[in-house]
Amino acid sequence: MFKREWQRNAKPLVIWSVVIGGLVLLTLSIFPQFAEQQKEVTKLLQSLPSAMIKAFGMDQLSIGDLTGYYGVRVYTMTTLLGSVYAAMLAANIVAKEENDKTIEFLLAKPVTRSEILTKKWLVVAVNILILNAVSLLVSFIGFQMAKEYDVSLKAVYLLTLATVLLHFTFAAVAFLLSTIMRKTRNASSLALGLVFVTYFMNMMSSISDDLSFLKYVSPFKYVDAAPIINELQMDGLYTVLMIVIISVSIIVAYVIYQKKDIVT
Repeated sequence: MFKREWQRNAKPLVIWSVVIGGLVLLTLSIFPQFAEQQKEVTKLLQSLPSAMIKAFGMDQLSIGDLTGYYGVRVYTMTTLLGSVYAAMLAANIVAKEENDKTIEFLLAKPVTRSEILTKKWLVVAVNILILNAVSLLVSFIGFQMAKEYDVSLKAVYLLTLATVLLHFTFAAVAFLLSTIMRKTRNASSLALGLVFVTYFMNMMSSISDDLSFLKYVSPFKYVDAAPIINELQMDGLYTVLMIVIISVSIIVAYVIYQKKDIVT
């Protein structure tokens, strides 16, 4: 079952890896020119609204150095796009069996519902890890295009770890939705809505002190680039919170799917 599910999701993984890898490489390739024009860029940034500067963390990170540039531009892209991919993958992977009317054939096989969920979750986990491995590998290639500039590899590794945890968080919640929903369209819509709404909440919490409470309900805030790069560590509370969300979502998914009245 793992092999079958893996093959079904291989093409989207390749497409997303190529798209995200290409964007990472393109973004890093322009850093040398970006750094050479630092004075003009600084003037341009100073002309931007302070809310926009805060929203993208540019008030805490210098995009004139390679690590800060990576945190502001590359990291923002990989966290958001990767979360969309993880949510879509996990939201479809269980619900599609009922949506496509293949669940009857699957349940006729000598497998338990727990085995079905385990192998499908393993496919989600492996795909997320591969996507992030590709992103990290391409980042190292991009750093070679700007090798005259220093980059903190520890910060890059921590940012990658934070990205993986974020993607697993959205995937786990989407996986839970996939066990509840019977239609892939409904599960995908809810999962994608969750990603974009929480991303918007994170931006709002960064812009306005009155809305700072929103950071507690946005996983994007849990992996904010600025504290990770400046302190070279992930926030312990937020890390534990993400692990709890992942664990609880997976456990509840198993409980619900065991008792679910599956329509064939």
